Amino acid sequence: MKTILAAAAASLLLQFSPVAAHAATLVANISIGKQTMTVSENGFVKYRWKVSTARNGYVTPTGSWSAKWLSRDHRSRKYDNAPMPYAVFFNGGYAVHATFDLKRLGRPASHGCVRLHPDNAAQFFSLARQAGLANTRVVITR
Repeated sequence: MKTILAAAAASLLLQFSPVAAHAATLVANISIGKQTMTVSENGFVKYRWKVSTARNGYVTPTGSWSAKWLSRDHRSRKYDNAPMPYAVFFNGGYAVHATFDLKRLGRPASHGCVRLHPDNAAQFFSLARQAGLANTRVVITR
């Protein structure tokens, strides 16, 4: 009888306490072929945005990574201090970040990063910060 009461009490306590397993899962699915990024949270599609990935002579890597670090006002050391606002880094120097070259969104134009409209990049940056890096996934396919 004591065992049953203890189990019932533990069950009630778990229902009213925060559990880490319920953390948000954020996934950015980037299609190089379609030049789009679909953002899902907890399995539900929230956004679908145009992107620019690598132009001829450069490569956007394909694969799946967790986000590694965030940089609100990043500048590229490799490409002449180029602005990379709202950068969500996922693989070495590769990031999802804002661009001001809006006319090229929807077609390849970058040195390999995934570029977004500044409003969309700010939204994704905020979602990644809220979900946590370990719970943010970047998936890039052809």
